Amino acid sequence: MIFTVIKKNSYQDSINLMLLTNRINQLEGVTRSSIMMGTDANKDIFRNSGLLTEEVEKAAPSDMVIVVEADQEKIVDTVLEETKVFLNDLSVKKEQGGVKSAKNWDEAMNLLPDANVALFSIPGEYAAPELEEALDRGLHVFSFTDNVSLEDEIRLKKKAHEKGLLFMGPDCGTGIISSIPVAFTNVVRPGNIGIVGASGTGIQEVTTIIDRLGGGVIHAIGTGGRDLNEKVGAITVKDAVAALDRHDPTDVIVVISKPPAKEVRDQVVELLQNVSKPVVAIFLGEKPECHQGNVYLAHTLEEAAEMAVDLAKGLEVKKNYCKAVENPLDHTLDAEKTVKGLYSGGTLAAEAGMMISEALNLGGLIKEEGYILKAQGYEVIDLGDDIYTQGKPHPMIDPEVRIQKIRQYAADKNTGVILLDCVLGYGCHPDMARELAPVIKESMELAKSENRELYFVATVCGTEADPQDYHQSAAVLKESGAFVALSNAQAVRLALKLKGLDCTEADKEIEAYNGPKFPVPQVSRQIMELLNTKPRIINVGVESFNESIVKYEGKSCQYSWKPAAGGDKKLIRILNAMNRMEEIDQYNNQVAERLKDAQPFLVDVVPAYTVIPQLNGKVLLHAGPPSITYPEMTGPMQGSCIGAVLFEGWAENEDQAKRMLEAGEIQFIPCHHVHAVGPMGGITSCNMPVMVVENKLDGTRAYCIMNEGIGKVLRFGAYSKEVVDRLTWMKDVLGPVLAAALKQVEGGINLNVIIAKAITMGDEFHQRNIAASLIFLKEVAPLIVSMDWDGKEKEEVINFLAKTDQFFLNVMMATGKSMADCARKFEKGCIVTAMTRNGRNFGIRISGLGDQWFTAPVNTPNGLYFTGFSEKDANPDIGDSAITETVGVGGMAMVAAPGVTRFVGAGGFEDALKVSNEMEEICITHNPNFTIPTWDFKGTPLGIDIRKVVATGITPLINTGIAHKEAGVGQVGAGTVRAPYGCFEKALIAYAEHLGII
Repeated sequence: MIFTVIKKNSYQDSINLMLLTNRINQLEGVTRSSIMMGTDANKDIFRNSGLLTEEVEKAAPSDMVIVVEADQEKIVDTVLEETKVFLNDLSVKKEQGGVKSAKNWDEAMNLLPDANVALFSIPGEYAAPELEEALDRGLHVFSFTDNVSLEDEIRLKKKAHEKGLLFMGPDCGTGIISSIPVAFTNVVRPGNIGIVGASGTGIQEVTTIIDRLGGGVIHAIGTGGRDLNEKVGAITVKDAVAALDRHDPTDVIVVISKPPAKEVRDQVVELLQNVSKPVVAIFLGEKPECHQGNVYLAHTLEEAAEMAVDLAKGLEVKKNYCKAVENPLDHTLDAEKTVKGLYSGGTLAAEAGMMISEALNLGGLIKEEGYILKAQGYEVIDLGDDIYTQGKPHPMIDPEVRIQKIRQYAADKNTGVILLDCVLGYGCHPDMARELAPVIKESMELAKSENRELYFVATVCGTEADPQDYHQSAAVLKESGAFVALSNAQAVRLALKLKGLDCTEADKEIEAYNGPKFPVPQVSRQIMELLNTKPRIINVGVESFNESIVKYEGKSCQYSWKPAAGGDKKLIRILNAMNRMEEIDQYNNQVAERLKDAQPFLVDVVPAYTVIPQLNGKVLLHAGPPSITYPEMTGPMQGSCIGAVLFEGWAENEDQAKRMLEAGEIQFIPCHHVHAVGPMGGITSCNMPVMVVENKLDGTRAYCIMNEGIGKVLRFGAYSKEVVDRLTWMKDVLGPVLAAALKQVEGGINLNVIIAKAITMGDEFHQRNIAASLIFLKEVAPLIVSMDWDGKEKEEVINFLAKTDQFFLNVMMATGKSMADCARKFEKGCIVTAMTRNGRNFGIRISGLGDQWFTAPVNTPNGLYFTGFSEKDANPDIGDSAITETVGVGGMAMVAAPGVTRFVGAGGFEDALKVSNEMEEICITHNPNFTIPTWDFKGTPLGIDIRKVVATGITPLINTGIAHKEAGVGQVGAGTVRAPYGCFEKALIAYAEHLGII
């Protein structure tokens, strides 16, 4: 049976997931498993392996997909626990590594402001925009990432060249920068040799041999395998060679290339002939007959290393570096016996195939289903080919595939010799030799028991400073019975010697170069700075790449990358296009400045109909986006409607009120459409008193009914006589008293001052308003006391304000509305200017699209419930109070109110801090008017940018009360709720259409 588990929005890099898959496959009871991200490419791998399920089909690219084939379902729990342990171990290692981590480019650049390199190991299908971002930020690129299109590679390399930057890659897994090993690289002693290589294991083989010969390498610059492609034109090779020619510590230049386009090869050789330093070059697959001018041409990687070391020591290049190989046997193998090569390194496999083909005239190399050579029984396989690594770890990391192949070929009676490489260094298996040794011994014993001859010839690509230790690895392989050669070339010669074949090389003379002479191109300041300093690297992807950088005194920070927009390629294209439009940032900044410059004053309390002319007749305002009818409303909003009808006297009793509502006799208008906001159901009728907040920046006014207190209240759907009587008192007493008090203050009460004070006292202005409510009382009580007004009514008002901890919430809502409506008069950019809920849908507006709403189904809050209630009693999210989060307070400023975090189920202070830090990620700035002491006096997050929401998948968190789903029961808890992602996605697409992007 096949079982599937989807872990939503849980991004891990592919290498870690391959290692996890390998661990899970070793569990007892697991037939097989595959753990990958839910990308389209990975779904094809699931399909090809017979593990594609309906759940996998629905997974998003940002989801981690776990598919397990097992006989019993209970094994899934074991798999999930092992997965948890594995990922926790990664987290611990990350913390212990001491490398700081960032969630985006801006954070990364702040952590490492002098960064000069970006190291990439992310899925190729998402890479091009990120690679370009690095270049635009002035960073050299080192891209282990592959599957970048040739068109993108050409464009990005041209851009890098124009900017004076090096683009190393794509598919560049090996490099040394200022003697620091980067990515899958060996630890090589520093020296005076500089290498430019279009081949990963080619660089590794040459550098490790140089090390063992006593030489050293200062730089090994990878270029990616296609750099010498005719269309790419060796952009990186040329820039790197020119730079090394001007780099004083480099005395010898080595160029390593897979088979190049002839025209490009000739251009590179012309450049090499004009540099001021001796050059060693190897173009794999060519068998040079002589050296030319300044360029010493090698046939094998070992020869290239040996020539480089001689030149680095000031010695003359020998005519011949080919060493005679002795047959360790007293006989040669039978004619029918053949050589099989099972390689983890593609270039090493190519070198082996080349040498065997030349020795036996087998017609050259092929590239077919992983085979490098397949002729007359002689086979060389590159086990790192895509056919073997789709959904599986590379054979340098995981020996499983190679062990299977060893057993397969060892059982073949025609196999006489099996060639192996054992590649060491950072990123490779911690002890590959010890993994291979048992199967080598087992295979030789099997052949012996069948009276067959079978030998293993191995080469170890590494140094004694590598984490695995070269000498130890070689000793382990020797103990298993394998012959161990000092280089890949010597291993191939030994394998052929066992067959009675000698591989020799003709002497090479130096011929004069008669081609064109020209000055070596100028090199940018940035490239020379790269070569003359220790690298400062932003590591985008595989976290283990930090290890070698830090150990050898480079600097790095981790960019914990994951695909933008959940991996949705359409949305990524839109985001990339928008991010290139600098005017959008300028527009957004202008919107944010209007929010910062807001000057909200509470100026009056008046009957709603006097300031909202739409409230003429049987009309009610409601919370949330349009359009909702009475039958569509949830219980609390329906109850509020009944209460409002009774309060206005449009009906004499509940049944009559319901009939009116059900008959459609009442018209409904969203509060937001008339510059108003309302809590929970938001129901506002003509005679309800509303507070008037004026934003004196431009005179924008906003309105909100007053807070009724707690218990049975209209906003939660209660409509008993007690509720209606309180509303009547608020109309007849509370409203007029406050209005009279406010008239004594010229210009009204400055709300910025109250908010600034209260936020330092623990309010966040959605769930906690006690400080602001008391400050408000402090402001108005003297005014009320001094008024010529009925003493009993003054006392009632002061007592009501004193015991209504949440009174200021409604003031804050009107404040937020006045700020947002002022800001959205500038109809540009993509800043959120409204967030609201009606119990069915959540709606947002953005600055650049005016009155247009973008909606998605609301979520139900999570939180803590009063005794006797649970989540099954909860009404879906409702109310206009999310205007507070819209302007940066409420859940956005959770860190300001540590006292409320546990009440809303958010945990302790650290959880509150985490929330505000997360909200900061989707905002463009901070509001300096409202600084938070518990956040190092940073201002509240301000300016929710829909691009950031869609890119990160982080939606605003809203603090909220939880209403019972039945009318009249009231508040049953408090908690938090997320704005649905769909609103922001729809807004982004609409804005893209508005801009003409799509």
